[in-house]
Amino acid sequence: MSTIPKEYMRSLQDITTHSGRVDDAHQPYKAYMKIAALEMEKARRGKEKESALNRVWNIDERFKEIEGEKAEILGNIGETNSNQSSDKVLDRVHNRYSRRNSGGFKIRY
Repeated sequence: MSTIPKEYMRSLQDITTHSGRVDDAHQPYKAYMKIAALEMEKARRGKEKESALNRVWNIDERFKEIEGEKAEILGNIGETNSNQSSDKVLDRVHNRYSRRNSGGFKIRY
C-alpha cells in the first residue's frame, strides 16, 4: 500500500469558497434599501424646508405688524418720523409709557 506524499495532501483550509466575495451587483435588495433610505431622507428634508419657509413667512408678517403698531403709537402721540429724528420720538414714547410703571416689579408674599 502506498502512502500519499504530504506535499499533495489537501485539508479543509485548501477548499476555496465564494463566501465574502459577493458584490452589490448580485444583491439588488441592498440597492432598493439604499433608494428607500434616500427617499425617506428626501421627504424629511422637504418637511424641514416647508417648516423653515413657514417660520420665515411668520417673521415677515410680524415685521409688518410691528411697523403698523409703531405707526399707530407715533400717530397717537402726534409725531411722525419726518417731523423729528427717530431717537427723539422713541425717547418721548419711552418716557410717556415708563411713567405708568415707575414702581417696577413687586412681589407680595
